[in-house]
Amino acid sequence: MTKSSVNPSIRRRSLLTGLAATAAATVTAGAAALPRSAVKAWDMSIDVLVIGSGSAGVCAAIEARQAGAEVLLIESLSQLGGSSGMSGGVVYAGGGTALQKALKVEDSVEQMYRFVSLAGDVHPPLDKIALYCEESPAHFDWLVAQGIPYTQKLTLAKGLPMGDESLYFSGTEQAWPARELATPAMRGHVPGVVGMNGGRRLMEALLSRAESLGVSLRTRVSADRLVTESDGRIAGVIVTIEGEPRAIRVKRGVVLACGGFIHNREMLKLYAPKLYDCSVPWGNVDDQGDGINMGIAAGAAALRMHEGFAIAPIYPPENVISGIVVNASGQRFISEESYHGVLGDAITYHQKGQAWLITDQESSYNFQQDNFLPVAEGSSINAIAAQLNFPSGALQQTVAYYNQHAINGDDPMFHKSLTYLRPLQGAPYKAWDLSVTQAFFPAHTFGGLHTALDGEVLNSFGDIIPGLYAAGRNTAGIPTAPYIASGLSVGDCTFFGRRAGRAAAAANGDLA
Repeated sequence: MTKSSVNPSIRRRSLLTGLAATAAATVTAGAAALPRSAVKAWDMSIDVLVIGSGSAGVCAAIEARQAGAEVLLIESLSQLGGSSGMSGGVVYAGGGTALQKALKVEDSVEQMYRFVSLAGDVHPPLDKIALYCEESPAHFDWLVAQGIPYTQKLTLAKGLPMGDESLYFSGTEQAWPARELATPAMRGHVPGVVGMNGGRRLMEALLSRAESLGVSLRTRVSADRLVTESDGRIAGVIVTIEGEPRAIRVKRGVVLACGGFIHNREMLKLYAPKLYDCSVPWGNVDDQGDGINMGIAAGAAALRMHEGFAIAPIYPPENVISGIVVNASGQRFISEESYHGVLGDAITYHQKGQAWLITDQESSYNFQQDNFLPVAEGSSINAIAAQLNFPSGALQQTVAYYNQHAINGDDPMFHKSLTYLRPLQGAPYKAWDLSVTQAFFPAHTFGGLHTALDGEVLNSFGDIIPGLYAAGRNTAGIPTAPYIASGLSVGDCTFFGRRAGRAAAAANGDLA
């Protein structure tokens, strides 16, 4: 990932006045990528330069190296792994993967495609989704071949497995309306390790594989600016090594894979303001948007910059799903069994960041937890409504309507599954704060550079910027808002990272 902790004006000034005698001050600071004519000498040369050490970058590096290119991967921080290393390590895969078949889980490419294309945002990238679904089984085989361990175990429990199970329902497949759009199937593939260590294990395997292939891995190297030829082709990158600017000539291609911009507060407020107040910016500390900004400066188009995931993980335990979630009007607005990302999106983007979980004795949290704090308690729904200052009679009417139908095993509004459907009855009643500012509410960005199927970065006219590739959260890929399943992001990173690496290695660049 790229470094942005240094004052931007100082960074630009050092590039334009110093640059270790390699660059001349021929352009306005920050105006665009640096023209090749400003670089008087290169400090080093490489076939493919990968910027960022998360799963997108490392997969790109692996494939580029296997295609015969000399590859340098740089990371601005002292530790490799990126945001992928912090994740659960889930890869959303289906269509009949080897693990699905071994566990006798029925699935098809068509049903996977229907779910991913229909359950989320309108007008998703159908070409990328189709390719991802079609090649999903082969991609899982590739992950296994890199040394990522998966166990032939599954779990029916909701939420990321805390045991060593490797297959589960990682999204909103079983909740309405998704279950009516496509046949639900377990597609969450997670390394078979105990606890939330899947991301770390996944990155350990990928980094080990990259190193064994001869990829050069360098930490504490930040990328600052792309260098372009007069025809727009990417010629190289200006980086900072031990506080000094250096110019790296890239003969075939640059792969931008340095994450999103959740930790860039100014950029977040500008592009994705509804994520700004979410209490937990979730991602590597250097998710500052530098890769996206470098691409834009070189002429790239950016898409869906307002989108991201906002997650409200009310389960486990699953008993709380029998409660109801209401908005500031005291009304339900979603099925409570919806995946965390779907619930969080509804609260963040459509309820002005406010919601409450209403529980009775049986659906209350039965252990000490501080993700969602109780803000009202009483012997009746009337008492709770009064404490929360809901509109007169609104919550009472909501609960009465819900109970009336739940008694008969029905939820006309949101079709909650019978597993979790029952009337709210039995004090104490409690309300839990699900607001984005007060609850545990992780958020991450999804917007980024516009890319073709092989990671080629496109400009606003839809033309390829020669020599520039991108993957992962540097791009606007498969994940959109609402985020419908864990593993779509890491799946997108690994799959399209591989394609970007292969394409960069095959590019007919400056080989002289």
